Amino acid sequence: MIADPLIRLTACEAVAALRRRELRPLDLVEAAAGRIAAVDGAVNALPTLAIDRARDHARRIENKAPDLPLGGLPVAIKDLAEVKGVRTTFGSPIYADHVPARTDILVETLEKRGGIVLAKSNTPEFGAGAQTFNPVFGPTLNPWNTAMTCGGSSGGSAVALATGMVWLAHGSDLGGSLRIPASFCSVVGLRPSPGRVARGPRPLPLDDLFVEGPMARTVEDVALMLDAMVGEDPIDPVSRPAPSAPFLEAARRRELPRRAAFSMDLGQWPVHPDVRAAVEATVRRLEAMGVPVDEAAPDFSDATEVFHVLRSVQFAALYAPLLETARDKLKPDVIWNIEAGLRLTGEEIARAVRARGALFHRVRRFFNRYDLLLTPSVIVPPFPVGQRYVERVGDHVFSNYIEWLGVTYAITLSTCPALSLPCGFTTNGLPVGLQMVAPPRGEAPLLSAAAALEAELGLARQVPIDPRAPDALGG
Repeated sequence: MIADPLIRLTACEAVAALRRRELRPLDLVEAAAGRIAAVDGAVNALPTLAIDRARDHARRIENKAPDLPLGGLPVAIKDLAEVKGVRTTFGSPIYADHVPARTDILVETLEKRGGIVLAKSNTPEFGAGAQTFNPVFGPTLNPWNTAMTCGGSSGGSAVALATGMVWLAHGSDLGGSLRIPASFCSVVGLRPSPGRVARGPRPLPLDDLFVEGPMARTVEDVALMLDAMVGEDPIDPVSRPAPSAPFLEAARRRELPRRAAFSMDLGQWPVHPDVRAAVEATVRRLEAMGVPVDEAAPDFSDATEVFHVLRSVQFAALYAPLLETARDKLKPDVIWNIEAGLRLTGEEIARAVRARGALFHRVRRFFNRYDLLLTPSVIVPPFPVGQRYVERVGDHVFSNYIEWLGVTYAITLSTCPALSLPCGFTTNGLPVGLQMVAPPRGEAPLLSAAAALEAELGLARQVPIDPRAPDALGG
């Protein structure tokens, strides 16, 4: 049972109270610390705490916090982003004792704008895979049923939000790592356009497949955090200036799209019946709100091959040296990805780069007709936490640990912003998310439409929850 009323506040409500000086940042730090002590032992979402650092930060900024965008609100940072003086492991035993000497600029930006780093959230090794477990901290459990996975790779952040340990959480997304755990935990995750959120310094500063982004319990809270993250920085060459109008204003307008497209499978992937039922019901609700919805999608037929090649190139570029120095400490999936990248020929890479360019233009033209594309966020509901990844759905067998993520990684290739919105539950009470995709750099209309649909569905106050063990659920 959630006794502290501060835990149930949305991030926007908490920041409003901070700005009115009805709360102090330290009040929220202590409330969050108490909640972590009460529930994290059951889910393992925030294995590295920085509570004393957060207390010091809260006291230091108390007088000026109400004038800052986040007002002194505690946040969780995924364990892939460095925070000076705070253990940052990347989920890898190679870095189990790593304590950075500097802070990533995405975290610096959040702190300058009134965020207070409270903890590091759990992630799979190097963020590889959509199941949050690693040999340093173990698995993170889904609070809706702790026998199930929370998804990944921003799984710790999603669980911390769903259980009320923080009001906002940072995540990152390559093939769906903000959207998938958001779907599995009934929170909101947004993959922004490349360059919206400056990050670094990073070894691959020109990469635009991997982005940083916000996760929260409501669409308005995600917009609030995105406003606190965006902006240009010379250390990140693909970063863009902040827009002239805040994203929170767009979310609060709650404007529906003129016309939307819907595809259950993007023409390729099997979908679990419970996911299919929840997503179809949500699309019908949108139609009942007056939005014309056509069954249509761009051609993503080559997305799997293209993504596999480009992801493998990235893994080879980042981690190939570790094959020589620490192969025994790498999980098999990471080794497979690195070696796949090293085997690629120049011709294969060139073909994938060309194909991605053609895919982008197909998607761009598609959005000349439609304002939104709707799909499931994940083709399956949460699965048992001991299962490494989805190997089959029905008669369809997947060939590797990332192929089942197609509906999200196909969108990654397009550069379009995409949001996972809670849209319902399976027959046994596990969350399902709707993926909402907007044209390139279309975060404002995306957030506006998502907020309108969120209000219609009425699911935003389903979280936070106390973790639910399978025996309590009759499982």
